[in-house]
Amino acid sequence: MEVPAALGFLVFFLIGRPEVGVVWVFLLLWQVHYVYRGFIFPFRLKTAGKRTPVLIVAMGMGFNLLNSYLNGRFLGASGDLYPREWFADPRFIVGIGLFCLGLGINLRADRTLIRLRAEGGGGYRMPQGGLYRWISCPNYLGEILEWCGWAIATWSVPGLVFAIWTVANLLPRARTHHHWYGETFVDYPRRRKALIPFVY
Repeated sequence: MEVPAALGFLVFFLIGRPEVGVVWVFLLLWQVHYVYRGFIFPFRLKTAGKRTPVLIVAMGMGFNLLNSYLNGRFLGASGDLYPREWFADPRFIVGIGLFCLGLGINLRADRTLIRLRAEGGGGYRMPQGGLYRWISCPNYLGEILEWCGWAIATWSVPGLVFAIWTVANLLPRARTHHHWYGETFVDYPRRRKALIPFVY
């Protein structure tokens, strides 16, 4: 589902013939996330025998293609909105910092879940360590931080729309996962929140 986001963004970005500058940093960040999501992460999972409905895959691919078009086409054609001074702009610095923080959280959470599957012997086990000490879904928190950082760093309508969509998509999913953990594991820590430590 994530492959169209990596390939589509690259194509739509290059169509704009952007000059070398700030927008290429945005290309790099996007590709780091989606090359990992589309080409590395799926092969690290142990999902033999598990199926995903074709409709879910098609909808995911469609969304990723549309999203990569909106962001890639905008950034590829908008290099003049990001002069070299943008590298020192607080929006760029804060946004890149949030993106990198979110990416680190996401990768750490993924490692924890992948290790659980590898050690699990087929059943479900409770994730422990890292941000899992305080929240049920650090992977979702990481993703939200990434794309909120993206919206700030790009200071663009497509970036903002993507950040809003990410929150609207992952917030209810985090709540559902948190509820499932609480029902599945009788010893699930009650102090854990769904998505934001000590808050929600």
